[in-house]
Amino acid sequence: MTESSDASASDPAGFDRDAPDMRAIVGRRDLLLITLDTLRYDAAQQCYERGELPVLGPLLPPGGWERRHTPGSFTYAAHAAFFAGFLPTPARPGPHPRLFALEFEGSETTDARTCVLRGRADIVSGLRDLGYHAVCLGGVGFFNQRNPLGSQFPGLFDESHWNPGFGVTAPDSTERQVALACERLRSAELRARRCFTFINVSALHQPNRHYLPGAQRDGYDSHCAALRYVDSALAPLFAVLRERGGAFAIVCSDHGTAYGEDGYHGHRLAHDTVMTVPYAHFLLDP
Repeated sequence: MTESSDASASDPAGFDRDAPDMRAIVGRRDLLLITLDTLRYDAAQQCYERGELPVLGPLLPPGGWERRHTPGSFTYAAHAAFFAGFLPTPARPGPHPRLFALEFEGSETTDARTCVLRGRADIVSGLRDLGYHAVCLGGVGFFNQRNPLGSQFPGLFDESHWNPGFGVTAPDSTERQVALACERLRSAELRARRCFTFINVSALHQPNRHYLPGAQRDGYDSHCAALRYVDSALAPLFAVLRERGGAFAIVCSDHGTAYGEDGYHGHRLAHDTVMTVPYAHFLLDP
């Protein structure tokens, strides 16, 4: 297990009391990080409240998704922060302890429950030092390994996978990603190893109109339809992780996207529809 850094100079009682003890989890369970690329908080929460997420819904806390602020307004910026230990921040006054942190002098968001990974510049390498085999299943272009930029994040992992069937134009992209993840996690090579599995889900990203019959363009409704599709595809992955003895899972968006609100479209901008994201973490028990 790792050592913890010093707790924040702030009053420890100000930290989230229900934060999981990652020092007790890391090393004992598989880890899963799913980024639902471009998913808006309002769309995610609406789907939850309507009962349209039969796979993810029961795993979320009462009331649904946690509303958080992303550290980046587009995929590259957000994931650079995530892999440095800065996941989306709760959208309420803090301080909020982080689940993972790298050794960083002066950190005010680590406490005795934070898994501090020392001597590394990214959490993937830090988890590898603790015996984890790191698997990346890319989705959007920043993970396609077609150029140096698209290879930067995949290069952090022990193994990385991408093909056009995982990309934004493939209607069955999440099913394909999940199928390969299950294949790798069930393989003889990895059966006895702790794994850190990362999946960048591309289905929410534009174009997503193919998930809504009759839609001529992307919009909020097709965005919600894409999330319903993603939810329907995740069950086999969760089942495999339970077969392997359980896992700690983080499911969140990296950023949202605007569909005309206040005249804004897309992301890489600081509108509330972009900067406010859904977040959840939960245990998958054996």
